[in-house]
Amino acid sequence: MELRDAGPADVPAMTAIYAHHVLHGTGTFEEEPPDEAEMARRMGNVQDQGWPWLVAEEDGKILGFAYLNQFRPRSAYRYAGEDSVYVRNDIRGQGVGKALVAALLRRAEDCGFRQIFAVIGDSENVGSIGLHVSLGFRQVGVMRSTGAKFGRWLDVVTMQRAVGEGDREPPG
Repeated sequence: MELRDAGPADVPAMTAIYAHHVLHGTGTFEEEPPDEAEMARRMGNVQDQGWPWLVAEEDGKILGFAYLNQFRPRSAYRYAGEDSVYVRNDIRGQGVGKALVAALLRRAEDCGFRQIFAVIGDSENVGSIGLHVSLGFRQVGVMRSTGAKFGRWLDVVTMQRAVGEGDREPPG
């Protein structure tokens, strides 16, 4: 498996992977899958900031993708990043997501981030929660009944991990 920066040719596969999660999963609270143009726009917005958007590829097929974004848009959050990771449904649980997030963490400090957050849809999303725990994240909060999808209320689990100096040194 190769991990690399995503490019325009990867957009169709990423769109299909994400559409499956939108239509069948609770890890994202989107209810309508974005089209390829929207996925390309999102990828461009992340990459234009100098933040990574990665794909995992094997034998010419995209297995999953992950990216870092600023946690919130206000300038005070400039040292806080948020990861997102989506893996093809037929290969979940085989280490692809973990490899992608680990690669993001290795690049996070170079992006200026000191803290990385995972905002995980659905407190029953044990795969994503376990993946993040295995990479040193700790749970810092649960927002109960924050979203509604598939006729039920969904929690949001927030996890956090320091990178680089974290908060041991002042920002700047």
